[in-house]
Amino acid sequence: MEYNTSRRKLTIPEYGRNVQKMISWAMEKEDKDERTKIAYIIVDIMAKSNPNVFNTGDFNHKLWDHLFLISDFKLDVDAPYPMSSKEEIKSKPQKLKYSENDIRFKHYGSNIVKMLEKATEYEEGPEKEALINFLANHLKKSYLLWNRNTVQDEMIKDHISLLSKNKINSEQYELSSTGEILYKTRKRRITNPRNNTTNGSYKPRRRTI
Repeated sequence: MEYNTSRRKLTIPEYGRNVQKMISWAMEKEDKDERTKIAYIIVDIMAKSNPNVFNTGDFNHKLWDHLFLISDFKLDVDAPYPMSSKEEIKSKPQKLKYSENDIRFKHYGSNIVKMLEKATEYEEGPEKEALINFLANHLKKSYLLWNRNTVQDEMIKDHISLLSKNKINSEQYELSSTGEILYKTRKRRITNPRNNTTNGSYKPRRRTI
């Protein structure tokens, strides 16, 4: 009996040993057209045996890369894609760079800063006042959620002035009280449908003996 420990190591275990054997068999064929026909059949089998490959961008190209990799780049066929090098296939994708936006107060996030900047472009009037008042209270809420502590309204207003580059006169806006904001936040968590407590409809399960 031939044990797995004595067999040739699988290059890509996800496709199984039979696929690796088929590729070796295709490499033994002298006729290139015959090798190519077999290669297309093998790629189709690979697609069915490893459905996770469909989650990649160009999955068909990926399958052919894997075919060449398993053959140690010795399978000479007319493929729909040029043969990639071993370095290209095995190379790790470049790390995504984090946003380099200079966020002065990270607990507010970049979107709220952009909204404040946009608010300065509004014409003076009720619409602008309502928007800034909403954003001011949102800043206070974000600060409380981040710091889990009390906060002075003057600090929030100073932050608004800084973030808007002094284009917004925050002194004219009234902020909700800390207690009111925390109460609404706590209430929203309690009435979350996932907790099965919405509208007081929570009913404890009856224990069975």
